[in-house]
Amino acid sequence: MTSYGDDATVREILTGTGDTWAVVGLSGNTARAAYGVAGVLQRYGKRVVPVHPKAETVLGEPGYASLAEIPFPVDVVDVFVNSTLAGEVADQAVAAGAKAVWFQLGVVDEAAYARTRTAGLAMVMDRCPAIEIPRLG
Repeated sequence: MTSYGDDATVREILTGTGDTWAVVGLSGNTARAAYGVAGVLQRYGKRVVPVHPKAETVLGEPGYASLAEIPFPVDVVDVFVNSTLAGEVADQAVAAGAKAVWFQLGVVDEAAYARTRTAGLAMVMDRCPAIEIPRLG
């Protein structure tokens, strides 16, 4: 299996890229993986920005319907959408000026990975920050 994002890139995104994380696919549904991962990110000091068509407030943070609607800089875009939609989100992350893109476990789009890296962003694919961040200690 190919690794998309080596351990050094994982560490850099989690510790050095910045603390504002837009979580695409995050809604108020507590049963979804995005909700649990966002909670872990918050516990590690990250500001979580929910991005979902419902634009709900989640975990105390106001939500936005799209990345383009967020009125402040975002450091990392964490993608919890189906692989068929993820490439479009990665392109939106580049357009929004994000520094890094993170595709969750099971989210794979090799063409989007290549485009995002070519645009100069750090990227991790098919890994989970909630699994990786406790390992950094």
